[in-house]
Amino acid sequence: MDNALTKINDRLKLAQIGVVVQQLSNRLYLRATLPPKPNSPKTKPYQQRIALGIYASIEGYKRAEAEARLLGGLIACKNFKWEAYLKTPAGVFPAVATIENLIQKFEKYYFETRDRNQQSETTWKIDYWRVFQKLPQTEVLNLENILKVVTNTTPDTKTRKRTCMALSSLAKFASVELNLKPYKGKYNPRSVTPRDLPTDLIIAKHFYQIESESWRWVYGMLATYGLRNHEVFRLDLGAIASGDYVVSVGENSKTGSRRVWPCYPEWFEEFQLQKVSLPKVDLNQANHALGHVVTVWFKRHSIPFAPYNLRHCWAIRALEFGLDISLAAQQMGHSAKVHSELYHHWISHKHHQRAFELMANKGERPQVPRILGHQKG
Repeated sequence: MDNALTKINDRLKLAQIGVVVQQLSNRLYLRATLPPKPNSPKTKPYQQRIALGIYASIEGYKRAEAEARLLGGLIACKNFKWEAYLKTPAGVFPAVATIENLIQKFEKYYFETRDRNQQSETTWKIDYWRVFQKLPQTEVLNLENILKVVTNTTPDTKTRKRTCMALSSLAKFASVELNLKPYKGKYNPRSVTPRDLPTDLIIAKHFYQIESESWRWVYGMLATYGLRNHEVFRLDLGAIASGDYVVSVGENSKTGSRRVWPCYPEWFEEFQLQKVSLPKVDLNQANHALGHVVTVWFKRHSIPFAPYNLRHCWAIRALEFGLDISLAAQQMGHSAKVHSELYHHWISHKHHQRAFELMANKGERPQVPRILGHQKG
């Protein structure tokens, strides 16, 4: 077969076609100096490869040579257009396809490469689909409209970082050449200004100010276990009702199943969490929608802090109490690295002092060495 390919290219060279047939694995390609693709940031012709979508066989070689001569003719007559060649390669879409159509194909690919469940549905909608909707749906995807969406976000923010991630994935899928790393920025969780977290006393006082029995239970669970908003609806409620104060978060949570211990086990009894009472909400909603229901309720009922602050308080409390960071991270449903980035910069002087006092006053801690008979000189 290599000999056949050599003969083809010798004939093409002799005829001054300006196109070479190449074989990669068992597929055939054409290589020539071609103008930039419609969605390329480049402005001058350069060496590019065209996938023919045919196998390296006797018949395949014949067709490849014919395609090479056709391409050479189009180039010589200055009639070459990428539209005719972007239709055939697998995974590459016509330049004339609209962004709306491209998003539909990307969504299909996205769920063909991972399980389709509540977690992946939420990730798709928040991290990808919402970003993609900011693109001009009836236009062709290109560098210009991608950069317009990116630069309309605030630099060095989570939104900018997410936008660059989503659009880079879409561009790669559509064979649009671009590099968004310079636009990604320097966002990381440690750059976020720490919230003014409520004290544990304030948290407990607000529990008793809630009139609704079911929402009081939701508030108590969030405060006691540091759950994500939606996770209060994804628990093993039967175990809680039977008196188990170690709660089990279900598989359909954002980060899968896990077990969570209360830093204050006393709150399990004080808040009467064994008496499970869920508000009347549609439990078939996606996680982000359930979480939004909780956020809206807090705002409408004048709770002076967001529900997520109760989760942050649990994390800081766990650090104060000396819970190993890897264990705290597992119970919160994320990695030790993420846990460290999110919470270590939140620890104030009082947190360090309280942790020191707990450590120093432990009865079982190692004792300072005493040198018997030592006398001052």
